[in-house]
Amino acid sequence: MNIADLLAPDAVIPALKAQSKKQLLQELAARAHGLTRVSERRILETLIERERLGTTGVGSGIAIPHGRMSEVKAITGIFARLDGAIDYEAVDSQPVDLVFMLLAPENAGADHLKALARVSRLLRDKGICEKLRAATTAEAIYAILTGHKDGGTGMQAA
Repeated sequence: MNIADLLAPDAVIPALKAQSKKQLLQELAARAHGLTRVSERRILETLIERERLGTTGVGSGIAIPHGRMSEVKAITGIFARLDGAIDYEAVDSQPVDLVFMLLAPENAGADHLKALARVSRLLRDKGICEKLRAATTAEAIYAILTGHKDGGTGMQAA
């Protein structure tokens, strides 16, 4: 499973402004509504329900909010680099500035877990995270995430 299978180029937000975890999840739900046509409120409820089970702030400034929904037809990702780090109640208590949200169909059990594992593996790479934090355009961020050599910057991203 490739990141490009989970993330469309227009699902990258290079400088999302959010002051809190709740506001961040609201912004992600709004963007996900545009991609999936699923109710923004329903997406937000799904993300908040998942957070109640335990934080999706995995440490090192990274969060991977996710959920499964019957209305979602395919695994859909959104990546956001935050304009400023926020408190996310992460496992290491560090503020979060890199967020990869995943929504999956209700019946996507194994594929949903594979997608989460793929995103987690990618974002555990400190070099990738440094490049993501330094990138300023959606195109450059998408290129870094998907492993393409050129993110429209003329620079090597791999």
